[in-house]
Formats: sequence, structure tokens, C-alpha cells
Amino acid sequence: MTSSPVLVFSNYTYVGLACVVFFVMFMIISVLSEFVFFEPYFVFYVPDDRILGFVLLVAVSVLSGLVIPMNVYRIKMLQSRTHKVGGSFIGSFIGASADACSCGPVGFAIISTFGAIGGTATAFLTMYEIPMRIASLVILVYVYYTTNKSLVSECKIG
Repeated sequence: MTSSPVLVFSNYTYVGLACVVFFVMFMIISVLSEFVFFEPYFVFYVPDDRILGFVLLVAVSVLSGLVIPMNVYRIKMLQSRTHKVGGSFIGSFIGASADACSCGPVGFAIISTFGAIGGTATAFLTMYEIPMRIASLVILVYVYYTTNKSLVSECKIG
């Protein structure tokens, strides 16, 4: 019995797509969370008190790199029935963007420019940054499960 990730990633196009998705997600969220700096020179720094946030960021990036190519494969396999595709693809987008919403100090600085509402949002994001990243991981794990199940049943893998 062949599992769907093995089938999907046996094609190097999807491996490349997974690498690109991982790298782009990782870099964007790392820059926004202030783990990566480009000025005055390239610096990658993870403070001791933010290791958990960084680990969650890497996990979200890895799962996004896994789920998005699987959904692209699923879309190609189910071209005639695209109405069935929407849920898992939207779920992977929501899971990935939920992590981007907790984008760290840069996001807090931008949000705080909106006065009292921005201050409230900043306090919320500061307090719930880790839970929001965990929630995005849960969403992505669920999307992985449903996509895998869909590939096995609808695309007749196995």
C-alpha cells in the first residue's frame, strides 16, 4: 500500500514546490518575528526566551511545505470535481496565515499605530502568540489528515 505523501513527493516538481513553500514561509515569518535581520548585515538570531516560538514557526513552515504541494496534486487529480477541493486548500491557507498573524514585534509596532484598538490588539497578540501558532499547527495537521484521506479515497491510492 502506497501512502499519499510518498506518491505525491515521488515527483520532483512537488518536492521543489515543498522546498519553495517552506523557505518562503520560513523567511517571511522569521523576518516578521525578528529572528532574521538583513541590516546592516545578515543575522539569524533566536533569543533564549523565544525558542518555543521559533520551533513552532519551523513546524508551521514544514507542515505548510507538506500540505500545499499535496493539495496542488489533489487539485490536478480532481480537475473535473474542483468543488471538492476548496476545503483543504482553504484550510492550509488559514493555517499558514494564522501563524503569520502572530508575526511578532513588527506586527505589534504596526498594530499599535491604530490607537486604543491597536493597543488592545497588541496586548492580545503578545499574550496569545504561542497559542495562535499552536492553533495554526492544529489546523495544518487537520488539513494534512483530510488531504491524505481524500487522496486515498478519491484518487484511489493504495
